[in-house]
Amino acid sequence: MRLPDSVNVLLLGGGGREHTFACKIAQSRRLSKLYIAPGNGGTAELGSNVDLSAANLAVLKCFIVSQHINLVVVGPEEPLVRGVVDQLRDDPDTHLVPVIGPTAKGAALEGSKDFAKAFMMRHNIPTAAYRSFTDVAQGEAFLETLAPPYVLKADGLAAGKGVSIVGTLPEAKSELAAMLGGRFGEAGSRVVIEQYLNGIECSVFVATDGANYKILPVAKDYKRAGEGDTGPNTGGMGAVSPVAFADETFMERVCTRIIKPTIEGLRSEKIDYKGFIFIGLMNVDGDPYVIEYNVRMGDPETEVVLPRVKSDVVELFEAIAYGGLDRYELEISPDTAATVVCVSEGYPGEYAKGSPVTGLADVEKSLVFHAGTTLKGGSPVTSGGRVLAVTSLDATLEGALAKCYESIGRIEYQGKTFRADIGRDLLKYNR
Repeated sequence: MRLPDSVNVLLLGGGGREHTFACKIAQSRRLSKLYIAPGNGGTAELGSNVDLSAANLAVLKCFIVSQHINLVVVGPEEPLVRGVVDQLRDDPDTHLVPVIGPTAKGAALEGSKDFAKAFMMRHNIPTAAYRSFTDVAQGEAFLETLAPPYVLKADGLAAGKGVSIVGTLPEAKSELAAMLGGRFGEAGSRVVIEQYLNGIECSVFVATDGANYKILPVAKDYKRAGEGDTGPNTGGMGAVSPVAFADETFMERVCTRIIKPTIEGLRSEKIDYKGFIFIGLMNVDGDPYVIEYNVRMGDPETEVVLPRVKSDVVELFEAIAYGGLDRYELEISPDTAATVVCVSEGYPGEYAKGSPVTGLADVEKSLVFHAGTTLKGGSPVTSGGRVLAVTSLDATLEGALAKCYESIGRIEYQGKTFRADIGRDLLKYNR
């Protein structure tokens, strides 16, 4: 089976990742119509924003049928964890429409960190030692057996903010009590405590049809709000790709020890997985360890990964949906991509909304992906904590970063905030 020559695509999501996907889909020679639900101020220029939610399954199914949708691409994790793939597949009106994303069982790799860690243990995939707790006293006792720093993770989805790394035992105990006490709601009803790994992080992205896989460009993101990797965790303040320390030897180890056992593990457990796997890795003296799985593309890593993909992305989706990914030719640009995220003042805490965004027409050297904007009177205004991701490509990392910051200087909105040190830690690898 294959998609028709002219494809109607429904893209679910409304952040920077989805704007980036929309840009690549819009470039496809196979595209007929593109709908983005709900979309944002940037996606509106590439297709039709649709005011519908994946949580409203009846409306979603009706739209797919009425608009003759041939392909559904799921951007964020929450619909996947809630089983949108299963629900569309089980309905006689939509069961033939391919959906890019895993079933709920596969999405548990992100929906439950406890499930993911147990999966890794079952398939001998290297990861930090861990235990999971629902009881504060038992968790505190385990913390007392560990050396600092301490890593605590809310088991469920917490919008990328459910991980805490603290330096002292009293801080760790306080954090454990806060998590189990409801800081992250149901997501924190179970807490995973794991051994701290000392190394440097990177993100590996894999597209799979359930049997075959392709490795997309490797990236490194920056989660902390403050420069020098200080302050609270955020959804991401920037990213770069490629990553010089993820060399050929390291990636061979990633393939052998992590990617292949992951794909084989999913198959052996009869988990139907057609989509993307984000593997958060720690490079510990040249050896890769899995920090986490995500069951979709990352954000803001997508903003540097997809701009480097030169192949037709709709044809990539076709290979994922119907098999034969081993025959798909993935062409990657050798250029370096960097993205710097402009956020609202106060993010990831409280922040204002509704500020007009100006200067976008003056940006000449970068791609600007909208993350938290909406249209008011036809013009973009801020609507989220992460407002824009400014992406640039260049032959060198230095050149890409210079373009990003020059472009950011042309953009204005009230409370514009960004990190001025994205990618600076990697420059030593490029000398």
